[in-house]
Amino acid sequence: MNAPPLSVKAVVLHQGLVLLLVNERGEWDLPGGRPEAGEDHRAALAREVREETGLSIEIGTLIDDHLFEVLPQRFVRILAFGCTLTGSADVVLSDEHLEMSWVPVADIGETIAGRRLPAGYLGAIRQLIDQPSSPSVREV
Repeated sequence: MNAPPLSVKAVVLHQGLVLLLVNERGEWDLPGGRPEAGEDHRAALAREVREETGLSIEIGTLIDDHLFEVLPQRFVRILAFGCTLTGSADVVLSDEHLEMSWVPVADIGETIAGRRLPAGYLGAIRQLIDQPSSPSVREV
């Protein structure tokens, strides 16, 4: 059996908000995409996020690795990384997605504003949100 194609995704947290995009299936999506042949996963993710949103990010830890059933019996392996902005939060949306939203962390769930957030993406977001902050970031 062939390995499923790979997609790298960014969970971008900024001031208590998570960046979500709406894909052609009308579902919430994380920014990211498929690495080109021989391309490093982190380089691919930075490129994809820049192409899709115009944002510059710093890519942190790999937070999730799961199979996502895009269509019945069609799977994609998702690698989700925790990311932070390194520049402006002003999104310039590409034509790959229908819309975008900075969603408050408190509003993250299986359905947001009437749209489905796939379980794997929800899990990745929750893993990042639930991680303890580093001592340098934690408020005293």
